[in-house]
Amino acid sequence: NGIYDEALSSFFRNVDTRGGGDGPGIYKGKICSLKARALLIDMEEGVVNEILQGPLRDVFDSKQLITDVSGSGNNWAVGHKLYGYQYRENIVEKLRKTAEHCDCLQCFFIIHSMGGGTGSGLGTFVLNVLEDEFPEVYRFVTSVYPSGEDDVITSPYNSVLAMKELNEHADCVLPIENESLFDIVNKIHQMISSGKLGSTVKQNSLVTSSAGGARTVQEKPFDAMNNIVANLLLNLTSSARFEGSLNMDLNEISMNLVPFPRLHYLVSSLTPLYTLADVNVPSRRLDQMFSDAFSRDHQLIQADPKHSLYLACALLVRGNVQVSDLRRNIERLKPSLHFVSWNQEGWKTGLCSVPPVGHSHSLLALANNTCVKPTFTELKDRFMKLYKKKAHLHHYLHIDGMEQSCFSEAISSLSDLIEEYNELDATKGGPRTDPSRLQIAA
Repeated sequence: NGIYDEALSSFFRNVDTRGGGDGPGIYKGKICSLKARALLIDMEEGVVNEILQGPLRDVFDSKQLITDVSGSGNNWAVGHKLYGYQYRENIVEKLRKTAEHCDCLQCFFIIHSMGGGTGSGLGTFVLNVLEDEFPEVYRFVTSVYPSGEDDVITSPYNSVLAMKELNEHADCVLPIENESLFDIVNKIHQMISSGKLGSTVKQNSLVTSSAGGARTVQEKPFDAMNNIVANLLLNLTSSARFEGSLNMDLNEISMNLVPFPRLHYLVSSLTPLYTLADVNVPSRRLDQMFSDAFSRDHQLIQADPKHSLYLACALLVRGNVQVSDLRRNIERLKPSLHFVSWNQEGWKTGLCSVPPVGHSHSLLALANNTCVKPTFTELKDRFMKLYKKKAHLHHYLHIDGMEQSCFSEAISSLSDLIEEYNELDATKGGPRTDPSRLQIAA
């Protein structure tokens, strides 16, 4: 209805641009010009330029972009050590300016990829800057991990160097794998090809294509893949934007799901991923949604939480769902899930009454689960293959401030993390000690 409300204000400022320049923020009334509360950084200007020429050009404030020309050359050291220090003041100034426009700054989302030089190097540099400049504000990181058939040879180096920073400076990390996103998008493509459209896939959604037909999957369909990550962030922040009978703040996610500071990697699963539910959904479908959230197909990394150990689990449900529906499904699923012995009741739940557009309800599950370990172990193996031969090291070591100790400390940090997960896994399958019930004499 064209009205600027609280839900919109979480992600966007409403600016009166008629007088030229930035213009003051407008808090109520009609939408004038929406500007994202975002800072776009890339050391290679092509992608940002593409946005500036695309349909979203007016949403991003041109004063909130930081670009260079040459890129980081797939080199973490260039992104972190070279560009980081070169652009630090500029980054801090633009961050402060954006933060000043917020009434109640709750959280920063760092959205980056791990395989290249800018995403891994400068991305984790920005994470450190946020900790220095805004120590009280939560830092949630959405990290896209490279796939096995990655086109960047040095991606294992970049990812492991970045992981050390994530271990030390992030409050929560939501790891995402390109392979999982690609599989999800392929599934959509197959459904379209088999003609099962209509109530299954929104015909004009970004997930298919602007024309509503099938998008050919010869090249990686980045728009659709990004769309799935965007849905993750929308569901994650829904409680902060809309009313609900059981609110879940972002700081509660960290507080309830991260029992140990380094074990802050949360596996996310979304349902429905791409389906458009009927308006009157019978409760069986609702129950199916809960089952889907725990199946491998709906995870945003290649992982199987059902057969690993849960430290804690959060369910963020949107739509017309009752607390009784939540409780019923938790009780139904509980026997098939392994929770750590000291947190058998480790469920955190949130109910938001406003579902995503076009859906009757949706569910985001966040699992602090040892199933992330294989992703990290595979990354370590790929790193060691290169590192044993000292391959490509010279590209990194000639950058000022980069020493070989950076590599040994990074792989040691990752090994320690894997070991922490191993120790937890070793407790799985032990006897479940139910607390003894209080005996009351009749």
